[in-house]
Parts: sequence; structure tokens; C-alpha cells
Amino acid sequence: MKNTTVRFPAEWEPSDAVLIAWPHDDTDWAYMLPDVRACYTEIIKAIVKKAKVVIAAPERPELTSLTEDEQKEVIWFPVETNDTWTRDYGPITTVDSEGILNFNDFKFNGWGLKFASDKDNLVTSQLCECAVLAGVRRNRLSFVLEGGSIESDGAGTLLTTADCLLSPNRNGADSEDEIVAYLKETLGVDTVHMLHHGALEGDDTDGHIDTLVRLAPPGDIIFYTGCSDPDDEMHYEPLQAMHEELRLLRTAAGMPYHLIELPMPEPVYDPEDGHRLPATYANFLILNGAVLLPVYGQPMSDMTAQMAIKAAMPDYDVIPIDCSALIRQHGSLHCATMQLPKGSLNI
Repeated sequence: MKNTTVRFPAEWEPSDAVLIAWPHDDTDWAYMLPDVRACYTEIIKAIVKKAKVVIAAPERPELTSLTEDEQKEVIWFPVETNDTWTRDYGPITTVDSEGILNFNDFKFNGWGLKFASDKDNLVTSQLCECAVLAGVRRNRLSFVLEGGSIESDGAGTLLTTADCLLSPNRNGADSEDEIVAYLKETLGVDTVHMLHHGALEGDDTDGHIDTLVRLAPPGDIIFYTGCSDPDDEMHYEPLQAMHEELRLLRTAAGMPYHLIELPMPEPVYDPEDGHRLPATYANFLILNGAVLLPVYGQPMSDMTAQMAIKAAMPDYDVIPIDCSALIRQHGSLHCATMQLPKGSLNI
């Protein structure tokens, strides 16, 4: 048997497609389906300019606002789902030294047993069984891991957060050292930077890294959610402490990261019950030379975030997409998408 190693690609490496799940009557979106479906349609229209879209849904979505050419880039995968956050239950893909894609099927338990997840937890295995994906399924169902909780530079460094990975309702029997060792072995990384500060009010995920801190090409750039308002009791001190942690991090070459602050959006509140929602610009998707950026109908803050990303990634198209509807269920654009790297599709 050949000795093979694995590598966890960076998000900015080439992708064949993006996996999303369509909102339907049996999801938490039932009370606002027209609004959220309009948002998903805009996301799909942006994705198909750069890659195919695989839609997981029990029934074929009606995408009448897409052109004929746009619809040709959409693949419907019939499957039952609890919800639409494919970042956290879609395949976490690694590639081995022979170039074979490994679709790691980790356990998804509704962000620490907060929500139903029985159907979502089966989506990756069903995608592999139905041969939508071209590669090898790796059964990792003994370990809880969500795609939104980890960030890779593609070269052996992983970012994550202690609040999420050490959550007692995920892998509570494992110590931090055991979890880090497992991530290194399974994902083929050499360094795990686990942040111990930072959180957003209204976040159900226990501090997913993709709401707070994002790596960007060539791998030594970090975008992070900042807070400049000392009167913001929920965010100011934790995010300042997170920034201090980031200042101390070093790349594999021993150099500090280039840190770029993204603004905190003006507070967004749920119109139903008035609680604050975890709006963040860090929840963007990097896809084949583009950055799909969630925005929230706040011209100044939206533009500031767009300009910060464009300045650091001048060769990328920055495409703003209004995610005001999506944030109503405590997630945003990156949470709703999972990239499928080049070579992933059998279709």
C-alpha cells in the first residue's frame, strides 16, 4: 500500500461548484420563504458566473428568474434537509498525495445539539452514494466538526476557535490537545491556531471562525471583525482581545500576518422579536477569482468592507450580495455555501 498524505485546500483554490440547500416549508425559513428565496437566487446568480451550483432540496426549485444559460449551471440533488447551512454539514474536502479528493463526512449535531440535524447529517453521505461527487467518502462521524469552524491556508495552517471546538456538546470528552492532534492527522495540517477570544451577539455557533477571522491569499493575510465602539459591551473587549491574539500569530515562515480590520455592521435586529442578529462582513465566500461579500443595506459600512477587501485582493472581483434576509436565521453568505474543489463533480 502506498503511503499517502492529505492536504486541506484553501478556499481560494479552484472550485468546480458550490453546494447550497434550498429553503423549503419544513425549514425554519417557512415564515419568510419569498424573501429568503430571493436572497438565495441572487447568491446562485453570482455563483454561476464562476462555478456550477449543486442545490440540495427535497423538490426541484423553481428558478424562473435565472436565464437559460444560468440554469444550465445548476444541478439539483433531491434530498431531505432540516435547514440550509451547507457550510456546516457539507463535505470538508481534502486531497491526498495522489491527487484523489477525500470527502470527509464529519458528524453534524446542530451546533452542539441546539437544533434538529438528522437529515442534514446524511447529506454528504448521500451525495457520495449517488455519485454526484467524484472522490472517496471518508467516514468521520465519530467526531463533530462544522465547516464554518475551520479556516485553512492550504499550506498546513488551520485557524479555529476554542469556544466552538471545545464545546462540551460537540466533542466534550476530548481535551484541547486531543482535538488538535485529531485535526492535524485528519486534515493534514501542521499548525492549529485556536483563538480563545471573540464572539458575536446572536451567534448560534459558539463562535465560528468564519464570522470572525478569515484567511486570504496568498495565505499571510487575515481579515478580522473589529469593533471600535467602547460602549458596545458585547463586542468591544472580546474583539480587542481577539485582535491581540491575532497580532501574536506567526505564519509557517515565522512572520506576522497582515491584519486587515473589517467594520462591524451597524446593529441589525430581528423585526419579529427585536434581538440582535450576528451580521458580519467576514462571512464572505472566495470563489474562482471572486469574493462574494454579504452586505446589509448599510451604504457606508457595506462600502468600507468592500473597499478593504478589494484593496487587499486587487485581482479579485468583489461582488456584494444583500444578505439582510439571510441573517434573520443567524447566518450569512459563507454559512449558506460550501465550495467543492476542482475535480469534485461526476456530473
